[in-house]
Amino acid sequence: MRPNKLRELLNAGQPSIGTRVHNTWPSIVEAIGHTGMFDYVEFLAEYAPFDLYSLDNFCRTAELYGMSSMIKIDQEPRSFLAQRGIGAGFQSVLFADCRSVDDVRQCVRIVRPDTPEDGGTYGVGARRFAYMGYGGSPEYVQALRDIVVVIMIEKQSTVEQLEEVLSVEGIDMIQWGPSDYSMSSGLAGRREETKAVEREVFETALKMNVPPRAEISILDQAKYYLDLGVRHFSIGTDLSILHNWWKVNGEGLRKVIEDV
Repeated sequence: MRPNKLRELLNAGQPSIGTRVHNTWPSIVEAIGHTGMFDYVEFLAEYAPFDLYSLDNFCRTAELYGMSSMIKIDQEPRSFLAQRGIGAGFQSVLFADCRSVDDVRQCVRIVRPDTPEDGGTYGVGARRFAYMGYGGSPEYVQALRDIVVVIMIEKQSTVEQLEEVLSVEGIDMIQWGPSDYSMSSGLAGRREETKAVEREVFETALKMNVPPRAEISILDQAKYYLDLGVRHFSIGTDLSILHNWWKVNGEGLRKVIEDV
């Protein structure tokens, strides 16, 4: 079994840094690994096309560089996507679109082993991280117990039940979703009005010892969250990085050419 780096950092109370990608091309993961700066890389399966073979190769590449891996999945089919992701080697699952306490409890059960002690639904399977055995070993069970469960706090109903949600045993981290929250609360497109809610969510999570993760685009955005007490960050997304570079440099080159 591969060490779960993000789990180890959480258990030790240490900060973590990740980055997000829409692309399953292993060379992208490898380029991130070459920096030596990231604890894990997150694949945005909720937004991007992929096949099951690409998930295996994504995780293999992360493992080559000692990184952990996270997969963000759609609301449906949660069980299938989470279990195939874990089977491919993802050591963390970010669950989107939770609307209730029962939703969150089910997310935890999906990734936990089907044992009398754990009460999960994840059974024995020919998973890549268990080769060349057929699972069912103590190490296999522990690997499932170590899967990091991250919950998107992005629906108005979830915010309204926040303390009860954060009390669900097995939640390891939360992530704020401003776009979904603004839409579900009738404030679509008015992100500034959700900033105060984000702060309240983060402060409540910290008070209840559930680490929040902040998604930022540039380093300058980190200070606001650090001052709140946040120590877990995801910085940058591949599409945004490329778009911003193309826009800035394309505009610059266009201006230079037109001024000649």
